[in-house]
Amino acid sequence: MAELTTLARPYAKAVFAEASEKNALDAWSDDLSVLAAFAADADMAKLIKHPALTSAQQADALLDVCGDKLNEAAKNLVAVLAENKRLALLPEIAGLYEELKAQLQNTVDVVVTSAFELSDAQAEKLAAALKARLQCDVRLTSEIDESLVGGAIIRAGDLVIDGSVTGKLSKLAEAMKS
Repeated sequence: MAELTTLARPYAKAVFAEASEKNALDAWSDDLSVLAAFAADADMAKLIKHPALTSAQQADALLDVCGDKLNEAAKNLVAVLAENKRLALLPEIAGLYEELKAQLQNTVDVVVTSAFELSDAQAEKLAAALKARLQCDVRLTSEIDESLVGGAIIRAGDLVIDGSVTGKLSKLAEAMKS
């Protein structure tokens, strides 16, 4: 995984610089998410890695599937990635690009996994508390995992706060073993 990130980072930075210069951050987000989704598809992944196909054929196959959803700059990115045998990096490039965009916009994506669905009031209160702690705007999404029994797990970038009943029971069991 670290190797993929290392390979994808220069491309993500170049795309981000281009997007910033042209004031097209959201357009590039859309293009990269389309490219990443298609590149991550199992059948397309086989095709873009197929050794019998030329770089141009691999790029054309990906662009044909994307149709009219991409601008010219994104099509050029596909051509460059294909030429350098890096089309498989598109999902990683898209992820790194979104991180750079979030840093620029001072936002963070937060995923809250809870045993039960959060009410609007709970989500707003949690978002406000996280905004104060992280000192940036928070985009909150929630997931339900009934195996947590109660409480929640909050993931914001590298920060993970485990306030679930399952997590607390695990900590208690670990403490009792030592």
